[in-house]
Amino acid sequence: PAVRPGAVCSPAPHRHSFVRRSALPAPNPGDGSAFVGTRPPQQARRVRPSSGTGQTGSVPLHEGKYRCDNAGARGSRAAWHGSCPKVEKPLDAAAPRVDPRCKPVDVGTDLVDWRKPLLWQVGYLGEKYDEWVHQPVDRPIRLFHSDFVEALSKTAWYVVFLVWTPVVLYLSWVSYTALAQGNTRLFSSFTTEYSIPVHKYYFPFIFLLGMFLWSLLEYLIHRFVFHMKPPASNYYLITLHFLLHGQHHKSPFDSSRLVFPPVPASLVIAFFYGVLRLLLPEVLGLSVFVGGLCGYVVYDMMHYYLHYGSPKEGTYLYGLKAYHVKHHFEHQKSGFGITTRFWDHPFRTLIPEETFEKED
Repeated sequence: PAVRPGAVCSPAPHRHSFVRRSALPAPNPGDGSAFVGTRPPQQARRVRPSSGTGQTGSVPLHEGKYRCDNAGARGSRAAWHGSCPKVEKPLDAAAPRVDPRCKPVDVGTDLVDWRKPLLWQVGYLGEKYDEWVHQPVDRPIRLFHSDFVEALSKTAWYVVFLVWTPVVLYLSWVSYTALAQGNTRLFSSFTTEYSIPVHKYYFPFIFLLGMFLWSLLEYLIHRFVFHMKPPASNYYLITLHFLLHGQHHKSPFDSSRLVFPPVPASLVIAFFYGVLRLLLPEVLGLSVFVGGLCGYVVYDMMHYYLHYGSPKEGTYLYGLKAYHVKHHFEHQKSGFGITTRFWDHPFRTLIPEETFEKED
């Protein structure tokens, strides 16, 4: 049966993939083109789910087509393909099969009223909030009563690029020309005898340092702020969590809320710039800041691509995409790196690799 708009998609046993419909070939039950997964048919394996997920059994890849679909949004948004439970009969275009765990949102019995803005409702869910927010739905979410504020909470991916890329380029030029004057010295506030001059040739390395520091900040914010578990008794912290990140896990298909809106982003960016100004000389702090700002732009663009892009199998982006999908649907308490998995290693939050066994 087709799923009505608002299907709830429960976590699948193992692999998933965000794939745009336009990139999918027409299903042909007679060959492998109807099977969309993370490994080609000739390399099909049985996947043993990693421990700690509460899942049992194994499901062969490429033995059927799996879909968690929204029939009302065909052609306009991404669909999940791969890693849903096996469909015993092949799909055909006339009567598409869906993941049997997908069910429509019953507006009358759901924990929240989907006909009203959700932001002011979720705080009343209490101890049920954490489970509810990690049951993804394929439908848009309205947060605010005001149309104007609601519009400010949504952002197209290219807006981030158009707003912040000119800022990065301008501040890079300002930093380089200021360093070229030769007046910037490290530790000059403590000692003049042993202060270290900072030449203009150092700017690329300082810029890369800023990007590296952003990757750490990206991890820390994602793990400790976006994935904090608000107390069940605290209405305001639950509401804040849903505003910051919970709504993204509840509705991962909402393309208008995959990147950070420029207005609130500017406030956060200004805060970190102020911190760098206090810790480092003005020009040096600006050079680190602009590298970090570039890292943020890359992060937002990368996050959008991991949801809607179709990277080639075997590439770095393909691995990141599979990793991020696991974070959404299997391992919400690990896999916090978006642009890189580097920081998941020292913080011991790396998503474990599945064990593959050859099929008989």
